[in-house]
Amino acid sequence: MDTGLKGKHILITGASGGIGIEIARLFMREGSRVTAAYHRSPAELKRIGHEWQKQMIAVSADIRDEGQVKSLFEQANATFGRVDVAITSAGIANHNEAPVHKMDLAQWENTLAVNLTGTFLAAKYFFQNLERYPGEYASLVLLGSTAGVFGEARFCDYSTSKAAMYGLLMSLKNEIVLLAPKGRVNLVNPGWTLTPMSEDTLKDSKKVRKILQTIPMRKTAVPADVANAILFLSSDIMSGHVSGQAITVAGGMEGRVLFSPEEIRVPSA
Repeated sequence: MDTGLKGKHILITGASGGIGIEIARLFMREGSRVTAAYHRSPAELKRIGHEWQKQMIAVSADIRDEGQVKSLFEQANATFGRVDVAITSAGIANHNEAPVHKMDLAQWENTLAVNLTGTFLAAKYFFQNLERYPGEYASLVLLGSTAGVFGEARFCDYSTSKAAMYGLLMSLKNEIVLLAPKGRVNLVNPGWTLTPMSEDTLKDSKKVRKILQTIPMRKTAVPADVANAILFLSSDIMSGHVSGQAITVAGGMEGRVLFSPEEIRVPSA
């Protein structure tokens, strides 16, 4: 099926992460032009950049820094013109599992700076890009988490930053149409997904067994599962009348235990 994404300019924050890099690959296979923003780990992006030299640029940007986010969009516009789709994939999660009464203020502030303020800044400059380059269509896809839906003990900084995406979603879906009449904003909430950020947890069979007690499909996602949902929401052909929606990609996860530990069989790698 023609997704209508060939030739479209896609900007992805956090493009060097497990989900982000899969998003970049998927869009380039569709013939899109991609501005891939990264912070610290460009090696894999540069490797795939050799495969799609005319379709992708990799740009270093700390999304906590407004000046760097502004520069990111300026470089994107100078290279490929108007950004048609922005995807806010950048995010961090601390794995020291600190309950709120033992969490450092510095950890709290940094998690919100990356996950929430970084998303705000990306949205701000994407909307400025739409004002500068008027057009009928545009799409912003925010990346949340099931932690923002169900909460997660010992990760209140992360779950709070992701829960806030819903408030952004419901406001920005009404703002984008003032700049692009058929512009859309949607949210994807991944559940447990096999990425470098989560692989230590997902290598622990006891933790996996506990996770799968809440998932009817009794499996965790891979990055392509999330990337495909994002591509769907980015396409004006496939989801042109879909806006203000939150899609959870988590195998039917619920915030309650569905199975006893004895009913869970951990798939072999």
